[in-house]
Amino acid sequence: MADLFAKWKDGLERTRKMAFGRLATFFGASEITAETWDELESILVQADLGIETTEEVLKALQKRVTQDGLTHTDELQDALRAELLARLAPVPPIELDGFQPAVVLLVGVNGSGKTTTAAKLGKQFTDRGKSVLLAAADTFRAAAVDQLQVWGERLNLPVITGQPNADPGAVAYDAVQAAQSRKVDVVLVDTAGRLHTRFNLMEELKKVYRVVAKALPGAPHAVWLVLDATTGQNALHQARAFKDAVKVNGIILTKLDSSARGGMAFAIQRELGLPILFAGLGEKPADLQTFDREAFVDNIIEKK
Repeated sequence: MADLFAKWKDGLERTRKMAFGRLATFFGASEITAETWDELESILVQADLGIETTEEVLKALQKRVTQDGLTHTDELQDALRAELLARLAPVPPIELDGFQPAVVLLVGVNGSGKTTTAAKLGKQFTDRGKSVLLAAADTFRAAAVDQLQVWGERLNLPVITGQPNADPGAVAYDAVQAAQSRKVDVVLVDTAGRLHTRFNLMEELKKVYRVVAKALPGAPHAVWLVLDATTGQNALHQARAFKDAVKVNGIILTKLDSSARGGMAFAIQRELGLPILFAGLGEKPADLQTFDREAFVDNIIEKK
């Protein structure tokens, strides 16, 4: 447990120091005044919570101050923790049992970390006793296929590939059929990164979704959007587009260890109502962690 806490602390160091760092001096013995709320608003907006989320948090805290008779800023720390925690949904159970195979579609823009995340998820599922097959459906970027194959060899996971520039839907279809014949538990489909603003690319992603459903009725059983935490509020625009296109039902936040913009997790939760399932806290397979909202909040506000 101590190792896990240390992993979250190390992974959120940049967000804690650069985005929420001013909270360390904010929580003191000074009295709560109008300037207190202005300063806290500035801190939360700069930490990428978003304007709407920040306003909601401030209103809730002001109500708490009135109800509980709080007078000094140091009394706000526990209240802020509770308000932030309430704005992150607990990770729901990942219901992939009962499908043979369970098909998970990984989507997102270029550079978000989908390919690496696919491999890390494969490691997680195998550690839980599941057999896993990876589908290299990012056929337009040879490096992505090569990268997934390297990961597959490293983690002893089979990888289904196609020819360069092959139809990504065909690769996904072949992977699902192969998984059925081999009685594999989970198929992780690494799709091509695509700009959420490019209509034709999003239409192509919808096609992959439909093809997977033809290969196995009811599939995909999960569609997880991989978001780069370093992109901040721009990730919110990406998430909206992908959610509308392919019924995204979960978020994976990558590169939290490289980001000072971890506060965008709250905006994503508020605007989309999508649970954050996993967080990337480093480069190793074990650094992809099930999202822990308490560890996240405690380590960005440096709760003692």
